[in-house]
Amino acid sequence: MLRGKAFKFGDSISTDHIVPGRLLHLRSNLPELAKHVLEDADPTFVKRVAEGDFVVGGKNFGLGSSREHAPLVIKMSGVSAVLAKSVARIFFRNAINVGLPILICDTDMIGDGD
Repeated sequence: MLRGKAFKFGDSISTDHIVPGRLLHLRSNLPELAKHVLEDADPTFVKRVAEGDFVVGGKNFGLGSSREHAPLVIKMSGVSAVLAKSVARIFFRNAINVGLPILICDTDMIGDGD
């Protein structure tokens, strides 16, 4: 059983929200890049997330580029799984490749902090 707090985001969270393009120079330093995960969507996320927590999205989570760093830094931040109504195909594939569970489900009943 997985347990953790939900961090809820809306629809169309892109790989730019997950890994800001201005920080791609850090892609060879993943621990440093992970300190900035989702900061454009929620500047406080990285300070509040704890081991085992969940990222909860709406429709089309992870759209945009094929940045394989996006699911990897989510996982490195301690997130145990991403729950979303739908996920961009390339993000889904990259998440599988790095071992980040993706659960496609109705996220309307999940609130931020649940």
